[in-house]
Amino acid sequence: MNRSQQIIRTSIVSIIANVLLAAFKAVVGLLAHSVAIVMDAVNNLTDVFSSVVTIIGTRLSQRPPDLKHPFGHGRIEYFSAIVISVIVLSAGITSLIESAIKIIHPNTPTYSKVTLIVIIVAIIVKLLLGRYVKARGEQLNSDALIASGSDALFDAIITLSTLVSAGIMLIWNVSLDGILGVIISLVIVKAGFDMLSSPVNELLGARIPSKLVKEIKQEILTHKEVYGVYDIILHNYGPDVLIGSLHVSVKDTMNAYEIHGLTRTISEEMYQNHHIIMTVGVYAVATGEHKRAKLQDTVVRTLQKHNDILQMHGFYYFEKENRLSIDIIPNYTVKDEAAFGKQLEEELRNQLPDINITVVIDHNYSE
Repeated sequence: MNRSQQIIRTSIVSIIANVLLAAFKAVVGLLAHSVAIVMDAVNNLTDVFSSVVTIIGTRLSQRPPDLKHPFGHGRIEYFSAIVISVIVLSAGITSLIESAIKIIHPNTPTYSKVTLIVIIVAIIVKLLLGRYVKARGEQLNSDALIASGSDALFDAIITLSTLVSAGIMLIWNVSLDGILGVIISLVIVKAGFDMLSSPVNELLGARIPSKLVKEIKQEILTHKEVYGVYDIILHNYGPDVLIGSLHVSVKDTMNAYEIHGLTRTISEEMYQNHHIIMTVGVYAVATGEHKRAKLQDTVVRTLQKHNDILQMHGFYYFEKENRLSIDIIPNYTVKDEAAFGKQLEEELRNQLPDINITVVIDHNYSE
């Protein structure tokens, strides 16, 4: 069973649980002649909507690439998570408004044994369901399932507050419906915003997890021909699709056929190990007694004195133009990158006055 099938299966379990809970509430409500319990059953049926959204989003995300969408439709999953997060937010805001009204215009709620039994059953079912769906969402890296599971947990929390309020009412004859409702509603609203931020950040282009970047570097550096890994850039087109590029530095003595074999091997490993479609570029490390090796050594020693430089790479000497170029990644403490680049160029010209020098300001997109 692949990831999408597991997500759909989990959502179906959620639908069945909500339908059974709604049926239980409806039957009890009708037998007890309680309109409130029957209406709560209808509310449970609306909870099915988030699971349906997850199923539809998952199925649509599995559509193959086409002419208009060459990278596939994986990002539809993020839209599903956004829809469910908005549902949670709207539920929290609605609960907040209703709770505030109860504080301003308090009423004395009445609780029967039947009502309390329904409340306890609802809490148990929703807690178990919410924990199960959310845990599966975390295992399957599904924001939609995580949001759907959180929605069920919040329903349980709201119902639990009703139970607590009922207990206080029965023991001390004090109604805390409104106050408890406001507190819990604020927690739900905050959680709704937190849930919303995850899929929105993915769509905006969130930074790839540092753990993945570290694994990629470690794997590539196992190749004896590779002396460094730079410029890792990854674009997320859904939980299953990553497309990106990176550079590796190799000795300038390697020929084109050897470099071709190395980059092809790295690309294949990235797809097999991480399902990343990776383009691999190459930087040549100057070696031997050639002039470019001495220039490279001078440039590196000069720039190493700067604590504001996180990384340097991509050194290249254009012999015909008598020009050299190097990429540097400045620390985030550097506010004026253009001025910093000109400063470095000036320092290098003092060391190499007869050579045209270009310092390229690069950026850290993954670490």
